[in-house]
Amino acid sequence: MPAKKTSSSKTSKAAAAARGPLPPYGPPIKEAIARGNTAEMKKLAASTRKWLKDVQAALDKLEKAIGGK
Repeated sequence: MPAKKTSSSKTSKAAAAARGPLPPYGPPIKEAIARGNTAEMKKLAASTRKWLKDVQAALDKLEKAIGGK
């Protein structure tokens, strides 16, 4: 009996869920600026600041675990 095929969209959604939310990066930020929606830009800026804080905390823990800094 052949293996059941899964749709690429289901696979993509599962992979995205496993990774968690995508971090903000250049293109979405540039696109938000281009749209000019101040409320959207403020929300994105707050989200980006939180993401950067979380990443910095994780990096600090990593460096401590490997004997850095």
